[in-house]
Amino acid sequence: MITIYHNPRCRKSREGLDLLEKSGKNFKVINYLEDIPTKEELRAVISCLGIPPKNLIRKNEAVWKENYRGKLLSDEDLLDAMILNPKLIERPIVINGNTAVIGRPVENIYTIL
Repeated sequence: MITIYHNPRCRKSREGLDLLEKSGKNFKVINYLEDIPTKEELRAVISCLGIPPKNLIRKNEAVWKENYRGKLLSDEDLLDAMILNPKLIERPIVINGNTAVIGRPVENIYTIL
């Protein structure tokens, strides 16, 4: 089952959702701002992406700049920050099985369909 972690207010996330809709494949949408992932779910997503937690953080968000930038943060600290402030999570994230991509650019999603 394909899953997209989606923010409906984000243009890139909407483009990713549109791509999935046009693919004709079945998929599940998780609006992660409302259905905030648990720490275990975030760990699983990061594992599928094959990246460190710091690479899933949106560092241009005001909440990052005001509260976290320049601080020495462990992976656990970063996971906690994303759970407390889910808009810090990069988007869209599309998962297919044990493989995932961040849909920036949206064409990345083609690699796992």
